[in-house]
Amino acid sequence: MRIDLIVRAREIITLNPGRPVAAAVGILHGRIVGFDEELDGVSADRTLDLGDAVATPGLIDAHCHTAWWGLGLSAVDLSAARGLDELYALIEAEVLRLERAGDADAWVHATGFNQSHHGGEFPDIGRLDALTGERPLYMRHTSGHASITNSATLGLVGALDPAFVDPVGGVVVRDRSGRPTGLIEEAAQGLVQALLLPYSSEHLVAALQAATERYAAQGITSFTEAGVGGGWIGHSQVEVAAYQAAVDAGKLAARAQLMPAIDALKPISGHAADFGAAGTGVGLDLGVRAGFGDDMLRFGHVKVFLDGSLLGATAAVTETFCGHEHNTGYLLDEPESYRERALGAYRAGWPLALHAIGDAAIDLALDLIAEAHETYGRRDVPCRIEHFGISRPDQLERAGALGIAVTPQAGFIGPVGDQMAERVAPNAPGGCIAGDQ
Repeated sequence: MRIDLIVRAREIITLNPGRPVAAAVGILHGRIVGFDEELDGVSADRTLDLGDAVATPGLIDAHCHTAWWGLGLSAVDLSAARGLDELYALIEAEVLRLERAGDADAWVHATGFNQSHHGGEFPDIGRLDALTGERPLYMRHTSGHASITNSATLGLVGALDPAFVDPVGGVVVRDRSGRPTGLIEEAAQGLVQALLLPYSSEHLVAALQAATERYAAQGITSFTEAGVGGGWIGHSQVEVAAYQAAVDAGKLAARAQLMPAIDALKPISGHAADFGAAGTGVGLDLGVRAGFGDDMLRFGHVKVFLDGSLLGATAAVTETFCGHEHNTGYLLDEPESYRERALGAYRAGWPLALHAIGDAAIDLALDLIAEAHETYGRRDVPCRIEHFGISRPDQLERAGALGIAVTPQAGFIGPVGDQMAERVAPNAPGGCIAGDQ
């Protein structure tokens, strides 16, 4: 028998209890076909000898935002700045670079802002205006749930108009006099992104290549893109086509499972046997649903944002955040709206992935999944709750009973763990959340 590849190493970790370690593994059409003595008499088109190295299975990132991160790799990186003076210097340098390039219409893009690096302070909009002038500014918070901008950009989205109304699920933050501070939260970011969208497929392919090549270098061989095609997390209505183009061009260096954002789905109809008494569901054209695709690229769950972030104190909670009097965060839409749209997607064959960080949002997520199960039955693929950040013991028990998969992000603990703990510290003055994290 002849196969595609034989990999040899001093130690190959298999994660198979029956054979935890091997010294050789055979691959055919991307699949493991045997270890060690099972390869006796087998030849291969290619042999890779790793010598004394230890080989492990590839890592899977169950929740990431690959296109967003890839696009941010070309933005000004603010993560190493300490103190607002350093931040202002970075923004000023970028403005000068754009001026030298002669691009009068170019935006100033920056990413990685974290107020904890600046004594808890946010940039002053007056100072940003002085640095950027009429050039639009888009500065992403490290959480992804907030951004900072300047007056020029706020003017473009109409936020300086006295009649301006915040969008559902988001806020243009203002000071006590009613003047915008430059901070925009949650779905309000979509106002700014609408000025930038859609990104071209060529631009997205380059971003996907840049991101996934870095994934591969760290051993990440597959990932879930937690929201494409709609809402403030999407970059184009044809974002999936950009992923397909990346695969076709050999520029996607890891396997991808794509979660369409709930806003990318639309009403669809079919036979009553498909959609039950309702006769309709919420999905993609032609009835495409979760699981459609191949080993390199396929659809997963539908992504639904229920609340915001713990870091920004916009997660929906049942007790006041520490240091934020009367602030219990907020849901990004009305519960009945979520019920109608999420159950419509589930009815059309989409398992749910519900972003819920605060315990109030987790309550809603559990209710939605429980109703989906009771009304339409459980799917082979379990529904998910993304983050599951501030959960109560009763919620853990209920999630287990419902067979829900949860995707907490241990990677948050290093860079922002202290800030998250401050939001929920049980002994801080002013009343705080005391639930589990």
